[in-house]
Amino acid sequence: MQTDFVTAESVTEGHPDKLCDQISDGILDAYLAQDPLSRVALETMASKDTLFIAGEVTSRGRVDVEETARRVAGEIGYTSPQSGLDSAGCLVLTNIHQQSADIARGVQQKEGVIGAGDQGIMYGFACNESETYMPLPHYWATRLCMRLTEVRKNGTLPWLYPDGKSQVTMRYDAAGTPGAITSVVVSAHHRAEIPIARIREEIRTHVIEPVIGLHRLGGETKVHINPTGSFAVGGPLADTGLTGRKLMVDTYGGIGKHGGGAFSGKDPTKVDRSAAYMARYIAKNVVAAGLAGRCEVALAYAIGRPEPEALSVRTFGTEKVSLELLRRAVQEEFSCSVGDILTQLNLRRPQYARTAAYGHFGREDQDFYWERTDRTARLLARISGRAPG
Repeated sequence: MQTDFVTAESVTEGHPDKLCDQISDGILDAYLAQDPLSRVALETMASKDTLFIAGEVTSRGRVDVEETARRVAGEIGYTSPQSGLDSAGCLVLTNIHQQSADIARGVQQKEGVIGAGDQGIMYGFACNESETYMPLPHYWATRLCMRLTEVRKNGTLPWLYPDGKSQVTMRYDAAGTPGAITSVVVSAHHRAEIPIARIREEIRTHVIEPVIGLHRLGGETKVHINPTGSFAVGGPLADTGLTGRKLMVDTYGGIGKHGGGAFSGKDPTKVDRSAAYMARYIAKNVVAAGLAGRCEVALAYAIGRPEPEALSVRTFGTEKVSLELLRRAVQEEFSCSVGDILTQLNLRRPQYARTAAYGHFGREDQDFYWERTDRTARLLARISGRAPG
């Protein structure tokens, strides 16, 4: 039988790119807390002992950008040069100005109509492989990185620093069903004096085995822990970080499509972010309703236009009803105008720093509206021809 191998990676909250995502979203949250109508588009770069924050902000709020950036970096664990960045002593540079009037005119229109803040194509994906409706390789990779941070912060492995990565490869059969885990990779930033043998033993014992489970680590599973040996230099000291550079980690591990627009640092009038959340919401409710085993939703927008140019639904042959009926039910049930997305998903509130590490999707413990499956009964009613309750 034909087999395929599917790989996904994840990174810890201390990865340089994720540090930048969290700073950008931490500042966004601070503006939204003061003014829910804030329009924000911020980028952060981290390199060696410097943070550089640039972008556009139009808001009635007043935020201490430098203090927020230092706080976020410190909470992650960047508190000394040895950790990769000293949040208290590093240089913070800013270059922030107001949003372009041309863009603002398209977003906030007459009579409260909200237009898309940019053009683009956004995708949402869901599948029945895991309890969170996420692809299993991405599910496992994300949880390995979450566990790396947990054992660092709770003192189980006090020699860890914030930076780290994981990667999981799984075998899939010809029908697209996941099988064995064939490879696990974990790379963890650590104190220089810790021997590599100890690092590998303790990460396997306290990170990989509790997350993956011994029963899934069969004889064919290759386990690589810090494959190059020492990872004593990490964080921005070793690798420049940039907002929006971990798009597959943020979404579906490359298993579902991505439209190309980054999320972090952008307020929800930017459909790069809000429409991707809406597409995930629709796809997840379709799968949770049992109408398909896999679902991909695509939305396309033109800048300044409130309604999508296109909405499409794909199910990869896993649909349980006709595709025509399913697509009609989705279009009837979900309004995808920009303003309705903001309202339905409660997007004008501070919540985005929590999305900026360990993925924007599959986070059922965070009360993100786009992760709810509260429209399944209504979808099923529409499929059966009954008016939804």
